[in-house]
Amino acid sequence: MNDTFFMDMALELAAKGRGFTAPNPMVGAVVVQDATVVGKGYHRKAGGPHAEVEALDDAGERARGSTLYVTLEPCNHTGRTPPCTEKILHSGVARVVAAMEDPNPDVRGGGLERLRKAGVETVCGVGRARAEELNEVFLHNVRTGLPFVITKCASTLDGRIATRTGHSRWITGAESRAFVHRLRHAVDAILVGVGTVKADNPSLTTRIEDFNGRDAMRFVLDTHLRTPPDARMLHLDSDAETFIICGVSADSDRRRRLERIGAHVIPSEVRDGKIALRPLMRRLGSMEVTSMLIEGGGRVLGEAFRSGVVDKCFFFFAPKILGGDDGIPVCAGPGVETMDRSIPVARSAVRRFGDDVMIVGYPQKR
Repeated sequence: MNDTFFMDMALELAAKGRGFTAPNPMVGAVVVQDATVVGKGYHRKAGGPHAEVEALDDAGERARGSTLYVTLEPCNHTGRTPPCTEKILHSGVARVVAAMEDPNPDVRGGGLERLRKAGVETVCGVGRARAEELNEVFLHNVRTGLPFVITKCASTLDGRIATRTGHSRWITGAESRAFVHRLRHAVDAILVGVGTVKADNPSLTTRIEDFNGRDAMRFVLDTHLRTPPDARMLHLDSDAETFIICGVSADSDRRRRLERIGAHVIPSEVRDGKIALRPLMRRLGSMEVTSMLIEGGGRVLGEAFRSGVVDKCFFFFAPKILGGDDGIPVCAGPGVETMDRSIPVARSAVRRFGDDVMIVGYPQKR
């Protein structure tokens, strides 16, 4: 039997849950009997049935004596739902192939061990690399307790995100912007600075053609609470809430005014006049924010890279040149003095969106 073929099918199913399962992982499952798929399923949302349950229910009696392919080790503990191992044993599955173990050290290996002890043949590691990439957010959050932080910026070929007047619409084309909306759908939260709010008045909602995308929570870095009460993001018809991160000494009257119109104001640690990002990420991790997309301007992006909180970055380059040194750079603030102190970006890849070029990679922590 071609284990890789059926695991690839399970991974494709798992990806359908993108944007809906947090804080849970994306998981897909396929039940195979005599080289024929007899059941399929994926985890659709947190609190809903796990992928194994969906696939086994789909297979029914045909699951007896079958092989179950699942992209993550079946759980052996009771959380929001009963343990999947008991469902598997009750169904009569003869063999379980998992792409990877559960990353939680408290339960890692327990599901597969439970199945082995009950006489089920188990295999682990088929499609591991692809499964880990699919759930990189979940793995990072489980291991660190912190959000997986992604940055996105769009610039001209000469490295500017806006002209000297602040004009930035539109640097990139429609295809690049559509991809960014997919990124918004996939994350728990979006973060910008108050400068972006005042200059662009963004809504930061998700708009995907022919798809019911999910809005992420909106966070604004605003040390002195300068967010205008009429800002668009404070008056949206959206299920996602808006949080404003301010300094502990921010004006109390401004705070009350913003809270009256529905914003959640969170005082946070300030360093050198700016919200300290490392303590903020720890705070957001405790709020079960598993992933965050930073769409800020040059100052916010520069601080994010300097503070070492960025886990993945997307740079979009449009075939345009401003031709001067007075536009707004991708990263503002003090940079390193020598090239050997620059931030290496690992596992970089290039992709085209129309005329635009996107480079994606993983900044290395210092």
